[in-house]
Amino acid sequence: MVKKISKVFVLDTNVILHDSSCINHFQEHDVVIPITVLEELDHFKTGNQTLNFHAREFLRELDDLSGDKLFDGGLKIGPRQGNISIKLDREIHPDLSKNFSSKIPDHQILNIAYHLAKTTPSKQIILVTKDVNLRMKAKAAGLLSQDYTTDHVKDISTLYKGHRRIDETPDELMNQLYEAPYEVDPAESFPTELPAPNEYFILRNDHRSALATNNAFKKRIVRIDKNPAYGIIPRNAEQTFVLDALMNPDIKLVTITGKAGTGKTLLALAAALECRKNYAQIYMARPVVPLSNKDIGFLPGDIQSKLDPYMQPLYDNLGVIRNQFPENSPKHQKIKDMLDQQKLMIAPLSYIRGRSLVKIFFIVDEAQNLTPHEVKTIITRAGDGTKLVFTGDIFQIDHPYLNLESNGLSYLIDRMHGQNLYAHINLEKGERSELADIASTLL
Repeated sequence: MVKKISKVFVLDTNVILHDSSCINHFQEHDVVIPITVLEELDHFKTGNQTLNFHAREFLRELDDLSGDKLFDGGLKIGPRQGNISIKLDREIHPDLSKNFSSKIPDHQILNIAYHLAKTTPSKQIILVTKDVNLRMKAKAAGLLSQDYTTDHVKDISTLYKGHRRIDETPDELMNQLYEAPYEVDPAESFPTELPAPNEYFILRNDHRSALATNNAFKKRIVRIDKNPAYGIIPRNAEQTFVLDALMNPDIKLVTITGKAGTGKTLLALAAALECRKNYAQIYMARPVVPLSNKDIGFLPGDIQSKLDPYMQPLYDNLGVIRNQFPENSPKHQKIKDMLDQQKLMIAPLSYIRGRSLVKIFFIVDEAQNLTPHEVKTIITRAGDGTKLVFTGDIFQIDHPYLNLESNGLSYLIDRMHGQNLYAHINLEKGERSELADIASTLL
């Protein structure tokens, strides 16, 4: 019988700010919190952002475990779990002193891990951080280091796309889709592999083609048509699928992924306007993730002028829809009236914290910049009659500690796949312009 290697995980601050329950996910292994981490968490205690929530929650949980042993050997985290302990700062190890300044918090955390590795060679010391640069520094010093992967998607290459193309569809099945009631039994159509709920299909053979979906509530493969939404006509099969999912009242959660120019946000907004009578309010929001990881406080002006640059893409999409109609037309005027009456709201995502979302068509743009916890927080606020739509490009992430596998949008697609209330479509064909499509693909 192979003996398990005893491991000690040294946690960086960003791991705790990403998931305040992280200490419960290291099985029987020990967890070490450098005192520098507690000092950094102290700066995040106040505020209404997700980071502030995680800081407070972790400190409360640590307080529940509090005792002198936290600084001397550690306390048991829970049944069949390891110990948690807090390590005070130490003089920078001679091996590190030439390259790492003790005045930098990251180096103090690195130093604690290095001292542990030198003083407890019988155990495997692993520095856990979401900071790629700190992981590189740790490896340069000969330490093991890894990302926090508890909420990662295991294999991004197999992430659910929401639709597929089936060639050589039998004539009999195709004929049934073109004759009332325009539906067939999934078991007859897919005898070997049943499709996912609300999965979409391009069905083709030598004679004809059809677009269809596995309607989760009818439990039938149903043919769908190309239907416009508030003047926006779908330009390809994928966009047709998107509008079908968005305007289906039974589907309460929709995710839309795709590169720039595929129409994700435009289609979501058009569908919301088309279905506006079913909802008390349309709400469009996006996370504020400044480039270069600088807070919006660095920007000049009042709060509105700081936020306007981040909200402008949403107003641009609204302008595309509105400008289809003459200024004196009812549909053009309706959009203006909805904005004036706050029936149509565009705002930063942080502004909805604490709200209960009842009978709202809620669009979350740039959702790839959300953490899994933030996505969960939003969805768990959905009340009766609310529809949630998350759009984004998982290959364009601005958040410094998220990637393809760890962002909230990928996590949501991976976990919700197979649920009757959920539909997902990955848009692949750009429709903004030929130039934009080429640039998005090649540059």
